[in-house]
Amino acid sequence: MAKLNKLLRVFTHEGAKGKAFTPEQELRRALMNCMLWEDQFYENGVSIADRVKTLVPQVAAERVAALAIEARETMKLRHAPLLVVREMARHEKHRVLVADTLARIVQRPDELTEFLAIYWADALGPMQQRKKQPVSAQVKKGLARALTKFDAYQLAKYNRDGAVRIRDVLFLTHAKPKSDDQGALWKQLVDGTLAAPDTWEVSLSGGKDKRATFERLIAEKKLGGLALLRNLRLMQTAGVARKTIADAIAAMRVDRILPYRFIAAARYAPDFEEALQEAMLKSIKDHVRLKGRTRLLIDVSGSMSLALGNQSEMTRLEAACGLAILAREICDEVEIFTFSEKVVKVASRRGFALRDAIVASQPHGGTWLGRAVTEIDRKGDRLIVFTDEQSHDAVPAPKGNGTMINVASYQRGVGQGDWQRVDGFSESVIAWIAAQEKTAH
Repeated sequence: MAKLNKLLRVFTHEGAKGKAFTPEQELRRALMNCMLWEDQFYENGVSIADRVKTLVPQVAAERVAALAIEARETMKLRHAPLLVVREMARHEKHRVLVADTLARIVQRPDELTEFLAIYWADALGPMQQRKKQPVSAQVKKGLARALTKFDAYQLAKYNRDGAVRIRDVLFLTHAKPKSDDQGALWKQLVDGTLAAPDTWEVSLSGGKDKRATFERLIAEKKLGGLALLRNLRLMQTAGVARKTIADAIAAMRVDRILPYRFIAAARYAPDFEEALQEAMLKSIKDHVRLKGRTRLLIDVSGSMSLALGNQSEMTRLEAACGLAILAREICDEVEIFTFSEKVVKVASRRGFALRDAIVASQPHGGTWLGRAVTEIDRKGDRLIVFTDEQSHDAVPAPKGNGTMINVASYQRGVGQGDWQRVDGFSESVIAWIAAQEKTAH
């Protein structure tokens, strides 16, 4: 007879003794760093998505819904929360929360069509030829409520050709407009008579003078923060005045932009590094500070050097650097270390200079996190580790207040004992640490 009373041992991809998690913890780990279907260093995107699908029915419906909302609103992820809600629609206990959750997490019109593409993705063959599964009442209700959020500009901007279009969502859900004006707008959507939106993409593709176009969009505040960051180099090439660009950066909204986006912008437009740094740090002027002594430990091993996604040149190391830059600003006393094959102390610089010091601190080789924690952890200090939680060696319990910030979606992690765990590379993970400590006291 087979033995059933066996101790379950789990290991990381690099062989260290791993930490077993509850289904809810596993779902959080898989979700909060997930660029849907994008490969990571140790796991491919399909296996991560499959794990999300498997975990959803194992977690209470209210918690699944809350995680989907957190992933969209706090971590600013778009596609992974849609997959979670699609899986909720499959299961009876979760289905009752689909409408409310879907209506909340859909924040752009194209997410309506992307959700349906995910919903029907199980069928075989090209999208146009798939036998589409009937859409549940809860899904229709959620999509219909989400449709009412969007104005003429938003609908026109995202009214793109594809296997599923926004007007298809309108027909499918039988959504009711909030007003006569919205009803007239939806008729234009159906008839294909929506006016072309005044976006930088439309203006530039129309052959208009690039410099004049960018200057007008900036003056009229029609260039969003993310679009501004993505187009800095193009604006310079077009001859837009340096002061005009710098003033636009200073005035931009930063509340929906992740820290690593500024690092990417500075890479392609180094002339504006100072302005970008000020914009990145602006969001934490009134941040709750972390009292006492803090040690930051940043993973610079080879696995951290993989891009966040197939369409991104940014790496998980740069995402971790963005968080380290913010953490350094809110700590009263701080020491900063990196680890890979060894532990290296780096200068406590500010902003992008700290990013440079971290990246250049040592070769990006193996991962000896346990050794690093043993070497630098001290009683009475706060230790914050930025890592993808893969290690060759076992990671001991923290001697003081230890927080593990995980920037990957891997199933297994490390760290025995009383580690606080946070998943994601939004600036909100730093706010979470401050909030936890404030509550504890």
